[in-house]
Amino acid sequence: MKNACKSSGIGGQAVLEGIMMKNQEVYSIGVRRPDGEIEVNLSTHEGIGNKKLKKVPLIRGVINFVDSLVLGMKCLTFSASFYDEEEAQPSKADEVVQKIFKDKAEKVVMGVTVAFSIVMAVAIFMVLPYYLADIFRRYIVSDTVLAVVEGAIRLLLFITYVLLISLMRDIQRVFQYHGAEHKCINCIEKGLELKVENVRKSSKHHKRCGTSFMLIVMVISIIFFIFIRVESPILRVVYRVALVPVIAGVSYEFIRLAGNTDNLIIRILSLPGMWLQSLTTKEPDDDMIEVAIAAVEAVFDWRAYQGRTEEEAAIEILTELPDDESAQSEEELPKEKELDPEEGVLEERESDLEEEFSAEKTSEQEQETIEKQEAEPEKDLKQKKELQELQDIEDILEAEQ
Repeated sequence: MKNACKSSGIGGQAVLEGIMMKNQEVYSIGVRRPDGEIEVNLSTHEGIGNKKLKKVPLIRGVINFVDSLVLGMKCLTFSASFYDEEEAQPSKADEVVQKIFKDKAEKVVMGVTVAFSIVMAVAIFMVLPYYLADIFRRYIVSDTVLAVVEGAIRLLLFITYVLLISLMRDIQRVFQYHGAEHKCINCIEKGLELKVENVRKSSKHHKRCGTSFMLIVMVISIIFFIFIRVESPILRVVYRVALVPVIAGVSYEFIRLAGNTDNLIIRILSLPGMWLQSLTTKEPDDDMIEVAIAAVEAVFDWRAYQGRTEEEAAIEILTELPDDESAQSEEELPKEKELDPEEGVLEERESDLEEEFSAEKTSEQEQETIEKQEAEPEKDLKQKKELQELQDIEDILEAEQ
């Protein structure tokens, strides 16, 4: 198979009882409904910025980061709609927003929610670690050591956050779906057929994971803050906030590179992120894998990516059919007549005798034709001789008269 170990370019996110898979601008959300059936919703998401801007290094990382937050929030809302026990009554604030923005109310609420999430993330993981590390300034003189301490605090806060939310039952299942998402992508990129058995034995860790992205952000921030130094405490905070897009852009480029190469150095640098994924990914059950497969196949032709021929794809599709459908397909195929071994020998002997008889008959007919052809000249000569004799007799009689 071609393309094995090459990035498929697809990505995803675990949602409530389901998975979102995205391929360029097309995305699908697969959800296991309360009745046990799989619901797959297919849509498009163009995101912010134009196509040319999305190809510019560093800038595309910031755009993709914001886009992933917006799309992730939308997909979480969609998946949660299947499990709302009762329709919530709109609050007065909701009514005001609906009245002011009308059809754009949902987009406005989504934008405010994403903006608030970004502000809180920057405050907790960028600004707070600085102030906590600043407590040690009276004991640590070196700014370099302080930058490392700040990074360690930032990482500790993130791990603590993940551990706390993992105590929630719903989040534990989300982490299982997260593992199913990784397993599907790994299965495809290793050139294996996308089915439950192959997905189950694939790895739940992936180099392009958002967890690895967060760790890279923390490491890159340490490097930036070691070399960028200012005396004013206020400017230190301002720099930390202002450099967030740059750090995100650099981190995105590394994750993108890691997903498209199997270089030994890149693999070593990716190991910490892979280890950290042990906290955010869990082993899924087969039902979760089925949802992930449905979401992937809705947006991505993995058979074409792996270079499978149409014949191979047809055989795989036939083998994936239920037993009753597969049996029905086989019945539609023309069947050869089953013969008894002795009956087959007799029929073969009869056929040989018929051929011999036909050959003899043909030979006799050819001989008769040849004899006729040889007899015709002699017959013509005899007739001519008789006619000539009669003519001679007539000539003699006429001469005597």
